[in-house]
Amino acid sequence: METIEQLIERLNPMQKKAVLTTEGPLLLLAGAGSGKTRVLTHRIAYLIEKGVRPFNILAITFTNKAAREMKERVAAITEKGDEVWVSTFHSTCVKLLRREIDKIGYSNRFSIYDSDDSERLIKLVLKELNIDDKRFPPRNILSEIGNSKDNLISAEEYADNAINGDFFKKTYARIYTEYQNKLRENNALDFDDLIFMTVELFRKCPEILEKYQDRFKYIMVDEYQDTNASQYQLIKLLSAKHHNLCVVGDDDQSIYGWRGADIKNILNFENDFKNTSVIKLEQNYRSTNVILDAANEVIKHNYTRKDKKLWTDVDGGDKIIYCQCYNDFKEAEYVCEQIKKGVEKGKKYQDFAILYRNNSLSRIMEEILIRQGIPYRLFGGTRFYDRKEIRDILGYLKAINNPNDDLPIRRIINVPKRGIGDTSIGRVSQYAIDKNMSFYEALSNVENIDTLSPKAKKSISDFVRLIEDLRNCAETMSASEILDKILAVTLYIEELRIERTEQANGRIENIHELLNKAAQFEDQNPDDASVSAFLEDVALVADVDAFTEDQDTTVLMTLHS
Repeated sequence: METIEQLIERLNPMQKKAVLTTEGPLLLLAGAGSGKTRVLTHRIAYLIEKGVRPFNILAITFTNKAAREMKERVAAITEKGDEVWVSTFHSTCVKLLRREIDKIGYSNRFSIYDSDDSERLIKLVLKELNIDDKRFPPRNILSEIGNSKDNLISAEEYADNAINGDFFKKTYARIYTEYQNKLRENNALDFDDLIFMTVELFRKCPEILEKYQDRFKYIMVDEYQDTNASQYQLIKLLSAKHHNLCVVGDDDQSIYGWRGADIKNILNFENDFKNTSVIKLEQNYRSTNVILDAANEVIKHNYTRKDKKLWTDVDGGDKIIYCQCYNDFKEAEYVCEQIKKGVEKGKKYQDFAILYRNNSLSRIMEEILIRQGIPYRLFGGTRFYDRKEIRDILGYLKAINNPNDDLPIRRIINVPKRGIGDTSIGRVSQYAIDKNMSFYEALSNVENIDTLSPKAKKSISDFVRLIEDLRNCAETMSASEILDKILAVTLYIEELRIERTEQANGRIENIHELLNKAAQFEDQNPDDASVSAFLEDVALVADVDAFTEDQDTTVLMTLHS
């Protein structure tokens, strides 16, 4: 194996400078295809060779896939590379919160709500507050709450700001407040809470902040142009003691403004962090001169950007093809025609990608691809973990893992059907409100609910006993073992087999795939294959993380994916 010094000598001058600049704030402006991952991995390896403990290095990426690749590449060039903490913002925060969230009043076994869970909770809040979901659509509410959390505005601050606001603002404040109350009652965090609560933890507990400042003496952040206010604040707090912060990004590649990303974070970096070194990576190793010249001509018209110009020492390149089609069907046919011509000349289907602005534009493209017999994979459609049967089985896991979380209990109480209808659920809910207790506590006190029939009481008692038995089993079982147990006692797959439809068979296959996923998770995490760890892994997975290049299929995805 080559030494790190030998590897560094093979970098270009700017890359080499970036690797060797280890102390103090560093803004690394890395154009597309300029070798930024190589620089980051070599930088980490160089720090370790200098005597920095891997334990003291934190590298943050935007996807789990990027984190895995970076960790593998670091491990390939230095023996201690796999000891470096490399993960996404959200994974980093989950790890911190699992250890420390009890300091701000939560249990360490908190649930993580995805968008579907959050939407169901919002609907419950609207129902209890008697607010019309047509005037206040749940998705709009969640967008407003998410934006607030991204900007570190708590429910209390939002309510204070809404005092002099209009009717809608005041209503949003009521919903946001009650939504947070229910999350806390359920010992749950939504996705936006993961960073928000970590910042709150650091602000409320200076001793915890200092503990992690001393842990992470060297911090690197990839894709810095796409950070939002809460991510910026998190990084600022963590790096405030040692100041060894390296951020890598390109303002010309900022694409997440619609999702809260603030381009000012990268544009104002030198003002926010004193004595910043700025290094530009402008040599491109990925594209031809033709593409770079076109890209430079387009991007130079942006008003707010750092001055840089990508270049390559590889001359020439195929011309860019531009085709304006009569309609969307003709466009799809043209694209398929280009793919088929390429395959006839020796290319593979996996050499082609079809990119579009949003997911709705994929329908006609898929239709023509199928008609033309072109194999493809779609990213950004219905995610595996969003399918009903998967959400149902995961609902059982969530109910087992967090006794305080009522949301999964509501989902699975009559799945598969066990004679507990909406009327009975409504009566239990009302009893819980009247007695100021959780929904599950009310279920456990079903004998005291006079409005329920004896039959309903028995069905509910059986359900509570089932959940308690599963919870007891989970204490000694791994995630895959408890999944097998759930399927055995609920007869979920047997219910699907009775349907005898292709759709039901597909759902059974999906459940088996979930079991495979759990088994794979155990193999990869022998030290902790618990239900809690498995649910955490599932909650943080992104659609694009599943992308592999070993299938000969054309890829369809949005530009943002």
